[in-house]
Amino acid sequence: MSQGQWYPPEWPDRIRALAAGELTPAPPKRAATVMLLRDAQDGPTVHMLRRRASMVFAGGAYAYPGGKVDARDSGPVRWAGPSPAEWAERLGVDEASARAIICAAVRETYEESGVLLAGLTPDTVVGAADGDWESDRQALVDGDAAFADFLERHGLVLRSDLLGAWARWITPEFEPRRYDTWFFVAALPSGQSTRNDSTEADRTVWIRPADAAAGYDRGELLMMPPTIATLRALSGYETAAAALAAAHEQDLTPVLAEARLDQGTLVLSWPGHDEFTKRIPTGGTR
Repeated sequence: MSQGQWYPPEWPDRIRALAAGELTPAPPKRAATVMLLRDAQDGPTVHMLRRRASMVFAGGAYAYPGGKVDARDSGPVRWAGPSPAEWAERLGVDEASARAIICAAVRETYEESGVLLAGLTPDTVVGAADGDWESDRQALVDGDAAFADFLERHGLVLRSDLLGAWARWITPEFEPRRYDTWFFVAALPSGQSTRNDSTEADRTVWIRPADAAAGYDRGELLMMPPTIATLRALSGYETAAAALAAAHEQDLTPVLAEARLDQGTLVLSWPGHDEFTKRIPTGGTR
């Protein structure tokens, strides 16, 4: 197993409790995350942030901008691109849920990276000089404003066509904090740039997916299974546009970890992703 996998030491005990019927799985909260890509001389790079070590969930791990779906994300907004009904079919949810997931993806990207996938018209995207909205962005971060109100106030259209759905992962049942997360891919809009706007991150980088995966394999970059899996999948594309065009081909079947007892050993695995399989002797925690 690669040395960079995020693996909390309390997992074995929680897995045993789940297997014994002593642990009731927490319902997963819906979430969305966006893999922002931009082209570089030697291929596309992806924007990643490192979660602060003090974070309870995945502290110190590298991830993408993203977060929980807010109840207010389902409100009506000016919309461009595939309709919520079309997104519902792609994401495997109802129309209201699809609208909320897409809005959450765009909102969280704006909150955590300063990149806004919206425009003044259905075929434009805002640039760096289109408005000073920092106070409004901070209100979104603080939960004091709804994203729909932000878009309406500035006359913006949400550009759902700038997103491509890439994967869906659900946090294992033995985790106390669980998320049902949709991963999207998007190209950095011309005229915009990222910044470290996340209160949960202490570092941000632009890095080639293959280089990030290599850092994980060397044990230098800590990541959760969904992150390294999506990085490996992105490594084969020569441009951001090529990755975005390939999004419609990606399988959105939810990936959920499985735990079983095999001759006195706990086996933790993610279907379709053998590299993350972990065998844990029942007499120990590692």
